[in-house]
Amino acid sequence: MKALLFISLYGLSAFWVSGDLNYDAAQRAELKAAYKLTLAFPELNFDMPVELTSANDDKDLIYLVEQKGRIMVYPNRRDVGEATVFLDIVRKVDSGGEKGLLGLAFHPDYKRNGYFYLNYTRSSPLQTIISRFKVSDNEPLRADPKSEEILLTYAQPYSNHNGGKIAFGKDGYLYISAGDGGSGGDPRNNGQDRKEFLGKILRIDVNKPLGNKKYSIPPDNPFRGNKAGYREEIYAYGLRNVWRFNFDYETEQLWAGDVGQNELEEIDIIEKGGNYGWRIMEAEDCFRMESCNQDGLILPLWSYRQGSATGKSVTGGYVCRDRSLPGLYGKYVYGDYVSGNIWALTYSGKRAVKNELIARLSDGLSSFGEDSRKNLYVLAYSSGKVYRLEPND
Repeated sequence: MKALLFISLYGLSAFWVSGDLNYDAAQRAELKAAYKLTLAFPELNFDMPVELTSANDDKDLIYLVEQKGRIMVYPNRRDVGEATVFLDIVRKVDSGGEKGLLGLAFHPDYKRNGYFYLNYTRSSPLQTIISRFKVSDNEPLRADPKSEEILLTYAQPYSNHNGGKIAFGKDGYLYISAGDGGSGGDPRNNGQDRKEFLGKILRIDVNKPLGNKKYSIPPDNPFRGNKAGYREEIYAYGLRNVWRFNFDYETEQLWAGDVGQNELEEIDIIEKGGNYGWRIMEAEDCFRMESCNQDGLILPLWSYRQGSATGKSVTGGYVCRDRSLPGLYGKYVYGDYVSGNIWALTYSGKRAVKNELIARLSDGLSSFGEDSRKNLYVLAYSSGKVYRLEPND
């Protein structure tokens, strides 16, 4: 097949990938027997979708984030014919490559307060912005673009590795993925530098502004009150570029896909105060360090070698709680942006038991999503389509 040029959103340069992934016979048989991808909303098409979610407001609506700076909204029906603009901040957003509007999270009490939160990049200087917006008082399907309240900003030294995911935990706190700042090999060692926001999972309390900040530090954040100058917002560190984390709300575990450098892609269960090794380690391998002391480091639950049959840029997913997919229920479903492979990881506690190739998307697997009923979706970056997994009977 004709080779395709992929520009990865998630920490890779431009490179060529053959259209034929050279699956061996066992992989081909497994793929054929597992699941198929079907269009969830056949009449809809989006521009570089990177996030799909729903609000906590008892309305069965889908919110779809486009990288350039738009959020689209539409009824959660297969036959829906049109999506409308919920918010347009294209003029605020510096997009392209790995930059853009990258994350959306609705406040747990959105039904009452109308608050939602965004993670995006802006230029001059290049920064990540974490901000709050509010839905319009008079139009429930349109946000007020003038309502922005910026909570947190941090500089981006390079244009790549911006992380971008934000989500609320059951604890009511807002979690934020911050990439290591970009370039390659983390030249500033941001992942291990606890005086920097970069290369971390951050956690803040948006409900209790304190002093000159629009948020406060949760009382059990691991570095709250430290005297070493560490950022108190840090929840976990030693991460390269988490492209998509999500909570399993049945177990409250926080799952993350961390994009690797040149060798390994990894899946982590994020623990408070955990050091996930970057740039000492790339997954379970030592990475270009004179000293490779692994004491205190948390190695991944699962990793895979980069290659034509596996992929080169992990897209973190969800522990499946989709009742229409009983064969996947309780498994961690994730994928790879480059190869389009979708896997289901069976685990016991913090030990991987089995990893199954279940499907493949051919046009850029940018993200997974869930609606208010925990139905699972797959986003195609290149075509702008939204898919569902179905058993391949």
